[in-house]
Amino acid sequence: MPKASDIKKGQVIELEGVVYTVRQIDRSAPTARGAGTLYRFKMVAIPSGDRKELTFKGDDQVKDADLARRVSECSYRSGDEWVFIDQEDFSQYVLNEDAVSEQAPYLLEGQADIHVLIIDDQPVAIQLPQSVALTVEDTAPVLKGATASRSAKPARLETGLDVMVPDYITNGEVIKVNTETGEFMSRA
Repeated sequence: MPKASDIKKGQVIELEGVVYTVRQIDRSAPTARGAGTLYRFKMVAIPSGDRKELTFKGDDQVKDADLARRVSECSYRSGDEWVFIDQEDFSQYVLNEDAVSEQAPYLLEGQADIHVLIIDDQPVAIQLPQSVALTVEDTAPVLKGATASRSAKPARLETGLDVMVPDYITNGEVIKVNTETGEFMSRA
């Protein structure tokens, strides 16, 4: 069983018989002598979607959830359902919009290296890679001298996601976006 300090965003844990995916971790180090670092987890229950926030000390033990991760490809979207194809045995996993929710702006048809999380032979959630490559659909034109400045401008990507990008990025460019923070990382 890992310690609370070893848990990363996106990891799946089990508490009191319920499986949660960790969506956000806030770390605070109290200034009092002898006080340990505290970790505040913002979690979402799988598959119900219930949200929960808990605080752990760094040495507290947390139980990993018993689940399977299957490397898959995003095949297509049909209404409120997303279909993923297992890259090993080509079986299909269908997840509804609620299971994908916050991750939908990072999904494209044909996108590979997505982990489908399976509990009791049922797909319940997905786990995205740390970054994805998306095309800039709409952004302001390049300003003269923009390569020397450190300012940012809004850009709309092909999936509808809005991110702040450096001034030198133009329409049609492919960029890497961090799936955990939703921030621009680099050109792809």
